[in-house]
Amino acid sequence: MAGSTRSRGRTREWESPLKRLGTVEVSGPSMAPTLQSGDQVLVRYGAPVRPGHVVVLRHPFQQDLLVVKRAAERRPGGWWVLGDNPYNATGDSTDYGAVPDELVLATALVRFRPRPLPEHAARDQRSLRAWLSWAASALRPLRADSSASSRLRAR
Repeated sequence: MAGSTRSRGRTREWESPLKRLGTVEVSGPSMAPTLQSGDQVLVRYGAPVRPGHVVVLRHPFQQDLLVVKRAAERRPGGWWVLGDNPYNATGDSTDYGAVPDELVLATALVRFRPRPLPEHAARDQRSLRAWLSWAASALRPLRADSSASSRLRAR
């Protein structure tokens, strides 16, 4: 969902008794180190947004393009959103201003990092330690990070 300058991806949605949930696949470095290209993100559509939340939104100028950014702060006209990667010139609110509320679609709940595919069939014989290391880091909740939000506002 995070492209080289924007976020792109495939989404799948299903109904939940509580809220609409879906998954989003991340591509690109704009949200590193929080999200890496290839990560899957469980999102809740229509959930309230707070500063520090990772959100999925429609790009203000290309509304068929989905973008993953961090909601830095509420401003007149909508949410100021920024990528977490300070070394990546990303398409965010510094380019297009505050994002109107109706374009912010979902908040991210959990990041799942898929297991890397082996380069060679012989390398598929990974150690138990390597598998456990991946398993311990594969699933992480994405909570509203107020420290990231204040750090991003300073940019």
